Amino acid sequence: MGHGGGGKLSEELVEHLFRPAFDSQGEMCDAAVFDVNAGRLAYSTDSYVVHPLFFPGGDIGKLAVHGTVNDLAMMGAKPLVMSVGFILEEGFELEALGRIAQSMGEAARRSGVKIVTGDTKVVDRGHGHGVYINTSGIGCLPQGRKLGPERARGGDAILVSGPLGNHGMAIMSLREGLEFESTIESDTACLSPLVELLMEDPEKVRVLRDPTRGGLASSLNEIAKSSGVGMMLEERHLPVDPDVKGACEFLGLDPLYVANEGKLVAIVAPEAADGLLAKLHSHPLGRGAARIGFCTEERSGMVALKTAFGGTRVVDTQVGEQLPRIC
Repeated sequence: MGHGGGGKLSEELVEHLFRPAFDSQGEMCDAAVFDVNAGRLAYSTDSYVVHPLFFPGGDIGKLAVHGTVNDLAMMGAKPLVMSVGFILEEGFELEALGRIAQSMGEAARRSGVKIVTGDTKVVDRGHGHGVYINTSGIGCLPQGRKLGPERARGGDAILVSGPLGNHGMAIMSLREGLEFESTIESDTACLSPLVELLMEDPEKVRVLRDPTRGGLASSLNEIAKSSGVGMMLEERHLPVDPDVKGACEFLGLDPLYVANEGKLVAIVAPEAADGLLAKLHSHPLGRGAARIGFCTEERSGMVALKTAFGGTRVVDTQVGEQLPRIC
């Protein structure tokens, strides 16, 4: 299970098994970018195995659409088309499948992407946990947009578009039957509008990521190792909703490692940070955006956190799986 958690075991699986087998080169990013006669395209694929299938704020269908378009958006691409493959367990109710399909269709329309092809398979009862969904998406990259960890440099500011950990805690609270003053809802959302705001000044935006599996900590560690810069976060600036913070404390979890499905992290030029933060604040999805730290030439490849008590701790990549089946 740890190999699917987005942490060190996942990284080792990709680096030492898949990449050598596929002769794969290049950076580890959310989507592949390649040139065709019509211009530059981005291509991404993902699979969704969340349990339960329906949760506060969304469901597996909405999650699958948003996850695909967001991976494309993190490369600066405008999503165009996507495919969907359903793996259904024998006996899965058609009413539930209909709800998922309707949710996917609505999410696709709102995200400006068309579902143009797909596939359906049915497996024996007891082998599919209801339904698994695989998606692929293609988007186009406008001229002048180039994002990647190699562009990060010392002094750059680190921004997040809103509170951390809502999706993972929505799933976990539902599983554990935890009750709080208000229901924790998943933050699943299409991030393309926020990316388009940031891309009004593309030269000032170095890297974008949506911190899903493994949370913000895993995304920043991936960027730090690829770019060679160090990162320093400030705990007092990390946005976390009170109910999410309480749930994490109750379950012994760190919000930095909890999955998000409607947030982005941006590495941006320091002189542009305040202006880009204001742009994020101007959109409903970015009202909780915050400047949480900076990149440094020191401690190459390492992410550290200045605690509220004035100390400093290393924020490493998680080894195993903190929250199983959250996306």
